[in-house]
Amino acid sequence: MSVHTGDVLWRPPDDVLDTSEVGRFLTWLHTHRALDLSDHDALWQWSVEDLDGFWSAIWEFFGIHDRGTRTSVLAERVMPGSRWFTGSLLNYAEHALRGAGAQDSAVAIHARSQSRADRDLTWGELRDAVARAARALTDLGVGPGDRVAGYLPNCPEAVVAFLATAALGAVWSSCAIEFGPRSVIDRFGQIEPVVLVVAGGYRYGTKDVDRGDQVAAITAGLPTLRHVVDIEYGAWRVDGATSWSAALAGAEPLDRTTPVPFDHPLVVLFSSGTTGRPKAIVHGHGGVLVEHLKNHALSWDLRRGDVIAWYSTTAWMMWNALVSGLLVGAGIVTIDGDPAHPDLTWQWRLAQETGATLMGASPGFIMACRSAGVDLSGLDLRIRVVGSAGSPLPPEGYAWIGEQLGPRVQLNVGSGGTDVCSGLVQNNPLLPVRAGVISGRALGVDVHAYDDAGLEVIGEPGELVVTSPMPSMPVGLWGDADGSRLRATYFERFPGVWQHGDWIVFESDGSCVVTGRSDATLNRGGVRLGTAEFYRVVEELPGIADSLVVHLEDPAGGNGELILFVTTTAGVEVDDALVDTLRAALRTSLSPRHVPDRVVGVRAVPRNLTGKKLELPVKRILQGATPHDVVSRDALADPASLDPFIALAAEVSA
Repeated sequence: MSVHTGDVLWRPPDDVLDTSEVGRFLTWLHTHRALDLSDHDALWQWSVEDLDGFWSAIWEFFGIHDRGTRTSVLAERVMPGSRWFTGSLLNYAEHALRGAGAQDSAVAIHARSQSRADRDLTWGELRDAVARAARALTDLGVGPGDRVAGYLPNCPEAVVAFLATAALGAVWSSCAIEFGPRSVIDRFGQIEPVVLVVAGGYRYGTKDVDRGDQVAAITAGLPTLRHVVDIEYGAWRVDGATSWSAALAGAEPLDRTTPVPFDHPLVVLFSSGTTGRPKAIVHGHGGVLVEHLKNHALSWDLRRGDVIAWYSTTAWMMWNALVSGLLVGAGIVTIDGDPAHPDLTWQWRLAQETGATLMGASPGFIMACRSAGVDLSGLDLRIRVVGSAGSPLPPEGYAWIGEQLGPRVQLNVGSGGTDVCSGLVQNNPLLPVRAGVISGRALGVDVHAYDDAGLEVIGEPGELVVTSPMPSMPVGLWGDADGSRLRATYFERFPGVWQHGDWIVFESDGSCVVTGRSDATLNRGGVRLGTAEFYRVVEELPGIADSLVVHLEDPAGGNGELILFVTTTAGVEVDDALVDTLRAALRTSLSPRHVPDRVVGVRAVPRNLTGKKLELPVKRILQGATPHDVVSRDALADPASLDPFIALAAEVSA
């Protein structure tokens, strides 16, 4: 199938207002607010102009239980410092366990693992487990404001521990079990947890991975810990730890949740740690609750009885988004193991087996399936929506989803981040799907592109900014008592405006393309180009498996040096012929100024555990920074992938 950027591959069905959750919301607005909003553009415009009206409508439409007395929706429309739903008291866990009225007998969690037998957890079993875990944590001395941390795979125990922590008004944070001790201590050491919930090992494909030594090192590096609790995962056990199963079995269920203010800390998420010490980003109960209710229902079109399957580790914000499927009554699939074992169809088979209606598939996974010739025609899939995030998806990936899943399935590509724990730009059932393009702005998100002077630009690249408050913007950064780090991180360049750090092009219809991180943008001779555009050209060429590009600027004002690193497929060498092919393709498709000065073959492109390329750390290493200061090897999917870049930096400086 030949496809070009901007080609329309899917259109909303004629009955979309009758069959979708966003259509139901529009009907509710007409009935309860006398608002006649019939399309996305009108709804989005209202959602960012009348913040009080939109977010109070979300509150009422989803029936949020308020045990306080609200005095305002948005106390003051300023950033930073906006205060939402003052006077309200609520609890995220209460709404997750309510599950939009899900029956006890329905399945809440489909647990699929390569470390132990598959299992399903019903809503009744989930509610009982969380109540017992909350009592067990109380017996361990955990109370409101205390931090509970998880060093865990994506499994039901992680979900239960998170919800039990939230139910008490304590604060949850988690790291993937793949992280090494330094990465974990760099994160958890900032928040000083009192309880650590761990697994002693896991299986990744056919490989058993014992984490006993890592757990011991982490425990030794966190002096505030009072208890370590072992979930007894698979065959692995942690010496000297409290037994999770015994603690829950002996606990009298706690049948209540603690009401907390809207901005009471719920979870601490961490930035990737690939550009320095990870930021400890604090998100509140209310912000995550209202944002995820809005996102999951009105954008992802989830409702009670649906099932969401989205492969994620517990270190990525997508894990929190997965868990929040419970808020709208959807079942969730927790997947632990090698996502490509025994082959690339494993996740699709899990989607069939669990009846997933929303399937999350990263751009890298989609393109790998396409390259491998994966054929899904033999599967009986219930999927209505495929979600994709984490990096740009080329038009060919859009086409592959359409070819494999047919015209009934909508592809929802979005971009957002840990900083807001949600999406900023993405699709919804009211918008068409266009190849290589994100369909529009997320509801309630006043997002635009700014030039260097702080003026909005259309049709050309600019800084992705948010010009009005969002409820899910961070409550703060942990330990940043005066807010100075938060202001420096998000508001220093454009005072009063959130700078997200991405480089984006908006078109006049609101559709957009995220072209990469703004701090990694290629600026040659005044022509700025996002790295995503570069990769699309390079990685479509035969023989290229992966690539990474960095621009080393010239302090004297020249063009600097543009270096392209490539990983080739088996049997392909980085020889003169391949280099000539790469340069010719980039000259033709992009510009003569973006022809690389050097092409270097590497065994693997450095990526973090969520699959993002380490553009900025590599650039800083090549500019002379000490590797230890810019990236933690423990945060890398393949720690050895960094070695060739360190060696090259040493050659340059010699």
